[in-house]
Amino acid sequence: MPDFKSDVEAADAFCLSYKQLNKEISKVIIGQDDAVRLVLTSIFCQAHSLLVGVPGLAKTLLINTISKTLSLDFKRIQFTPDLMPSDILGAETLDNNRNLKFIKGPIFANIVLADEINRTPPKTQAALLEAMQEYAVTIGGQNYPLEKPFFVLATQNPIEQEGTYALPEAQLDRFMFNLTLDYPSFEAEVEIVKSTTNNEKPTINPILSKEEITQYQTLVRKVPVADNVVQYAVKLTQATRPIAEGSLAKKYLEWGAGPRASQNLIIAAKCNALLNGKYSPDIEDVKAVALPTLRHRIVRNFKAEAEGITVDDLIKKLM
Repeated sequence: MPDFKSDVEAADAFCLSYKQLNKEISKVIIGQDDAVRLVLTSIFCQAHSLLVGVPGLAKTLLINTISKTLSLDFKRIQFTPDLMPSDILGAETLDNNRNLKFIKGPIFANIVLADEINRTPPKTQAALLEAMQEYAVTIGGQNYPLEKPFFVLATQNPIEQEGTYALPEAQLDRFMFNLTLDYPSFEAEVEIVKSTTNNEKPTINPILSKEEITQYQTLVRKVPVADNVVQYAVKLTQATRPIAEGSLAKKYLEWGAGPRASQNLIIAAKCNALLNGKYSPDIEDVKAVALPTLRHRIVRNFKAEAEGITVDDLIKKLM
């Protein structure tokens, strides 16, 4: 693990490491630059992400590739209607001597992909809540800490809603980002087809160790922030709450974002600044992370839906 002489030196090394990560990930992931940046941001912010996209956009491949570049253990859980909490967390069983023994579930990994999380009932979805918030799970009254770094990436299919269960607001609020994956451009899709229809398999080299990731996570939180940037983030969050008569939120929103949104805006802005070679975030860094931070924390009312106004449209107007 490198021993930096100063936080400035550490920040410069972090920016360089990010460029190396991007170069390595681009060997496999083509045309999803924003998704890669935001997933890495949430990891370095010690947070989790919800990824929404139609099938075939390389959501699983994206997180698997990132886990290799970060030297992290990766496990994928396919969420189904009959999945039980014990299938995620693990369970106590009797060994040959009739003693209770805990068998760890797939949640005990550095990166956990909760694939199609909305296909399982809320009872099973809730099994992730303690792990995401406390970085530990409780089984049979016994607390089992999870190894850090720990990161949950959940995916959802936005077009197929039959047999799915909406994520409760408490669950959604645990995710720092709600990322939407769009179809690739024509040029990117041509490159994807050319690179995936031959026998050549790119070699992914690890860029960071677990210790370095932890060190950079600590660095992100140490970044200083000017008062006006914090005030802008809080004002933006409060503007989503339909309290003031005549406000945009009152007209189009049923529910607004809570204080955790303000916290996430600032932490994500800190990381975004470092990734771009800056030592302190400005308002533009807050704006750069506002859409994925807020879009899953606000609920449109009937008027907004009837007029075809999307959540992203409202956030852009509030910014």
